[in-house]
Amino acid sequence: MNQSTLTVGELCTLIRAVIEETMPDDFWVEGEISGLHRARNGHVYFDLIEPGEDPGASPAATLPVVLFRDTRDRVNRLLKRHGDPIRMSDGVSVRIQGRVDYYPPSGRVQLRMSSIDPTFTLGRLTAHRDALLAALSAEGVLRANAARSLVPVPLRVGLVTSVGSAAYADISKVFERSGFAFTVVEVDTPVQGAGVEVQVAAAIRAADSAGVDVLLVARGGGSKTDLAVFDHERVARAITSARVPVVTGIGHDIDRSVADEVAHTSTTTPTAAAQFVVGRVEDWLDRLADRETHLVAAGRRAVQRAEQRLETVRSGVAVLTRNVLDRSDRQLTSRCGRLVRTARSVERRALGQIARGVARLEVAQRHGLTVAERRVDAAAAQVRALDPAGALARGWSITRDGDGRVVRSAAAVEPGDAVTTQLVDGVLTSTITARTHAARAHAARPQHANTDHRNTSGTSEETT
Repeated sequence: MNQSTLTVGELCTLIRAVIEETMPDDFWVEGEISGLHRARNGHVYFDLIEPGEDPGASPAATLPVVLFRDTRDRVNRLLKRHGDPIRMSDGVSVRIQGRVDYYPPSGRVQLRMSSIDPTFTLGRLTAHRDALLAALSAEGVLRANAARSLVPVPLRVGLVTSVGSAAYADISKVFERSGFAFTVVEVDTPVQGAGVEVQVAAAIRAADSAGVDVLLVARGGGSKTDLAVFDHERVARAITSARVPVVTGIGHDIDRSVADEVAHTSTTTPTAAAQFVVGRVEDWLDRLADRETHLVAAGRRAVQRAEQRLETVRSGVAVLTRNVLDRSDRQLTSRCGRLVRTARSVERRALGQIARGVARLEVAQRHGLTVAERRVDAAAAQVRALDPAGALARGWSITRDGDGRVVRSAAAVEPGDAVTTQLVDGVLTSTITARTHAARAHAARPQHANTDHRNTSGTSEETT
């Protein structure tokens, strides 16, 4: 059996003819964009894949797609008529229309894209968004971050965005113009593209652990698909588990993402997010100024009331003092009168007591003088009775030795001693020639110091 041999070109032409004959019409195909590349000539190339069942697994099927420049312009006009809701980029689920084509130079079957269904992509995004919000609500974490307490003066701010983007510049400008001493902890992260949800979630966790007062998650405007990362579960759960309040400023006024729903506060733009934080500080300063005004006014009113009370008390004290002084004066006058009367009575009693005392003293004095005179007379009589002159007149004498001492005993002189004897009418000087001791005479010796015994010497020399 003869078989003709075909060249590669002939076979490719045959394959292309078979495809065109068997698949002459356009098809609607849904899948996920992967590996999108925009060539310099304006053509766009990407793969439309059917993702595997497990995250990160290889695609279950892959179909190369080419969007030629002319068709691309028509597709863009279509998207703009719908408000430009989606942007073709990796990770975006799309429903596109095209015709199967075989391209001999590269030997591949591809889909020549001719149109796109924006409602499909938006429907998928909405369905995914609604399912995620329902799941978070069922778990009770949808408003977990909203329950976080925002400090009155959040000066340490965490910022999760693409550093160098327009959103970053707008936020920085607001903080700089505020005049407040903000400290901004910047965590740079891409905010668009397939798989960036992992990086955004990691950036939120990093900023949350940096000791900030509030955390800003910001991105400028874009299509629904550009903002799809903020509808991702990873980002949403990073916000719900944040320890500090999260403020979002994503897209434009009409945009509302899952991140906005789970954040503590959502604003319409990055600029509005920064202004919210600045406004928080301004509000605190305004309240502080209001409280200062209220305190000053309250202080003035308190001073006025105190002055009024002081005046009332002063007047009352003055009246009370006058009344007390009047009563005191009356009491003092009354007591002075009683004291004068009492003093006079005491004076009279004292004078009477003194008079009676003086009378008693006079009587006692007279009695004492009489007793004293009697004692003096008795003493004089004793003196007279004991006067040596009387004893001498009765015949007694007094003998003294050479030293003038009274001789009271014979033993007091020795033979040859000179003695003097005093008589009533003169003095005799004698020399002791002998002495005789007599027991009787010793026993009968006078006991008075001013008397003396008679001279008993056997021989004496007398001189008158």
